Amino acid sequence: MFVLRQKPYFRELVYFWGLTVIAFLLTLISINTPTQIEAIKERGALRVATRNTPMTYYIDKGKPAGFEFELASAFADHLGVRLELILPTTFADLFASVRERNAHIAAANLTVSENRQKQFVFGPSYRESAPTVIYRIRQGQPQPRTIEDLYNSKILVLAGSAQAELLARLKHDHPQLEWEESDSDAATDLLDQVHDSSVDYTVMDSTVFDAQRSFYPGLNKGFELEPPQPIAWMLAKHYDGTLKHELDKFFALPETQELIKNLEERYFSRQNKLNFFDTSEFRKALEERYPPLEQYFMLAAQESGIDHLLLAAIAYQESHWRQDAVSPTGVKGIMMLTEGAATEVGVADRTDPRQSILGGAQYLVRVRAKIPDRITEPDHTWFALAGYNIGFGHLEDARILTQRGGKNPDRWQDVREFLPLLANEKYYSKLRYGYARGYEPVAYVANIRKYMEMLRWEAQVTQARLKHGENGQSEASAGEADTGPEKEPPASSSVNEISPTL
Repeated sequence: MFVLRQKPYFRELVYFWGLTVIAFLLTLISINTPTQIEAIKERGALRVATRNTPMTYYIDKGKPAGFEFELASAFADHLGVRLELILPTTFADLFASVRERNAHIAAANLTVSENRQKQFVFGPSYRESAPTVIYRIRQGQPQPRTIEDLYNSKILVLAGSAQAELLARLKHDHPQLEWEESDSDAATDLLDQVHDSSVDYTVMDSTVFDAQRSFYPGLNKGFELEPPQPIAWMLAKHYDGTLKHELDKFFALPETQELIKNLEERYFSRQNKLNFFDTSEFRKALEERYPPLEQYFMLAAQESGIDHLLLAAIAYQESHWRQDAVSPTGVKGIMMLTEGAATEVGVADRTDPRQSILGGAQYLVRVRAKIPDRITEPDHTWFALAGYNIGFGHLEDARILTQRGGKNPDRWQDVREFLPLLANEKYYSKLRYGYARGYEPVAYVANIRKYMEMLRWEAQVTQARLKHGENGQSEASAGEADTGPEKEPPASSSVNEISPTL
């Protein structure tokens, strides 16, 4: 009986040709399939998922702004394409956007964690931040310094966040550690709940808290749960790696590093130099006295062309938004108008909030007209406010001193250095208008600027919360979105300079 057996070399030959055909087909596919970067350039758009927060993306005076937005815009320019933003409803949806290929990149102050690295690829780290316990200072309650101090406390963190992931790891060694996770998309919501004592602690990146801490009097850092961790953009795993390669090139550029440095200063160096009492009083007044007045500030802005938040900041500086405020010199009302100023702008009852605010806006228009047109904004407004506070004759004296000192008399930053000299006999005795408490207008303008920034901040946070209540996934484009009109996030201001809309 004979048995026919294939020779070994025949079977190997079949395998060889099979592998050759497969390799040939894969080569054909790779030749006809563009790389990820080629596909992005062919489409002409880079899709980036981010969050609608003060640190990432928001609308400032009708234009997009934010740390992540500006950095992503620079990368899109580097690729020669337009930027399209995807704004997921929740923080956790950021990951789904990348995983499902709806976005090429997630840029939202994301920590590079061990669990995330198993699922995604990260670009170069552009910052570091430590997960930090945040608490409210209370009499009789010591600062938390260890994980054990967090036992039997109410802790709230963002769902899907690196902080939630970290707490889950820590629980293996600390079974008594308990916490809750919020679907909120904003760190400010967590800070609000710690501030009003709804929860005992939250955990967030130290840089995020530092950017906002001055707006939450009484909140402080407890301790870091682990050393600073890298922050980077997140990408889906892709077979060709071309997008990751371009990111590496982009972040290595000197101009990119300089941009990051400038953006850090603008968006993460927010400071409010008002003390604890001032900030607490402001927040209380904002909740109790500002809401019924807001409509009048808006109306006054429409009639005068002056930013309603600037008018509100002036009003708070003048009267703390008290309609019955009266000074020893007889000025009264929300805007603290003199009797002569009220007559000049047609205000019959200075204690009537509507009349006072509308009249005060018109009076500011007249005050601003006294400042030379060559002085540009925002200095034009700061000079107007200083002149209103101290008198335009004294302001002119200070500008003369500024010029004599070799500085620019048309620049507020220079003139404010010389205003206090008006109280020094060595200087005022040789000036036309003589003595004046020159330090007062410096503090006056500085306070108004701080109040204005705080108002913008609160407005931004409030509007962001309203947007978080919307259903579905919204998209915005730095060019033109291909999914419909842009949904406008809250307005805010640049951290370092507030330019009133006048």
